[in-house]
Amino acid sequence: MICWITPFTGLAGDMLLGALIGAGAPLDAVRASVAATGLTGWELTAEPVVTHGLAATRAVVRVSDTATARSAAEVIALAARAEPAPVAAVATAALRAIAETEGRLHGEDPARVHLHELGGHDAVVDIVGVAAALHALGATAVHCAPLPLGTGSVRTRHGLLPVPAPATAALLARAGATVAGSDLAGETVTPTGAALLLALEARYDPPPEMTLTATGYGTGTRVLPDRPNVVAVTLGREPDGPAAETLHLLETNLDDVTGELLGHVIARALAQGALDAWVTPATMKKGRPAAVLHVLCRPEAETAVRDLVLAETGALGVRRTTVRRTALPRHTTEVDLDGHRVRVKHGPYAAKPEHDDLVAAATALGIPLREAAERARRLASPQPHQDGSPP
Repeated sequence: MICWITPFTGLAGDMLLGALIGAGAPLDAVRASVAATGLTGWELTAEPVVTHGLAATRAVVRVSDTATARSAAEVIALAARAEPAPVAAVATAALRAIAETEGRLHGEDPARVHLHELGGHDAVVDIVGVAAALHALGATAVHCAPLPLGTGSVRTRHGLLPVPAPATAALLARAGATVAGSDLAGETVTPTGAALLLALEARYDPPPEMTLTATGYGTGTRVLPDRPNVVAVTLGREPDGPAAETLHLLETNLDDVTGELLGHVIARALAQGALDAWVTPATMKKGRPAAVLHVLCRPEAETAVRDLVLAETGALGVRRTTVRRTALPRHTTEVDLDGHRVRVKHGPYAAKPEHDDLVAAATALGIPLREAAERARRLASPQPHQDGSPP
């Protein structure tokens, strides 16, 4: 299941929890996960709210325990007891990220940091609750639209701070989040919301291909004069058949590099995480012969691959295009070609021996490369039984 988050007016832990409950996450399962932490003195309810004509859900935490500040180690220990284990893993990752960020900002040991605004019951319930809701919904991938950042300042225990608050900005940077400016005043993204996106390894690209199943809207306590203050989540199943994924295609025109250098860059790009890399000939201004270097990669590998291309080629810029790729299933087997191992890649419609293995085998056996390839394909293809029936 895919979860697509649209932070219409920002993102906070309670708003995301409300949206997930609105999309169908069972409240009892969320409560059970939080209860397993051993946290006492809290009550979680989900209240229906209509904001600017839009029905939404507000996750409300009522507290009878007055403790509002705990050490990071104490809060992480509570989250580690959440059940089931995947919920604890996400919750502790989010809280550990907050502790590390606060420690770095204030020059303290992360384990000894006291989480003031984030150490109370509501923050623990929100973080564990979001992890539990996603687990109950069967979400295995989280994607997020650009996060709108507000303007002005926010008041904290340390005084008046610029928006986004330093902890939020640092967590968003660690998450590689995509952000955008907005006309909203004040804090629109909280440290809790940023830490959850980091722990969930959210991706910031267009929504993937999916079959929509549910949508939920979560709201907080803030009331805006001209729009609903909501986070939307959309759930969808991955489509049957070959999966389509969003990739980035990096390109640059080069008229002052050698073929040897281009081959070197292609090899290094593939080693750096690129899925494919190739060169096409081109004619540039004044009739100069040139080459266009193309590198295909997943979004998370883009920065490393881009920096490599710029450093190795000396290019002054790289173009990026978002593309969709449908990848057919494949698997690899091995065959023994007269004592030499040859890997064979199988797809739904054909099988292809690995070129490097074929070269090594053909050279060692003293046979033409074409013959080695044909023999490897025969060995890799299932043979019919002696009675002529399929294998």
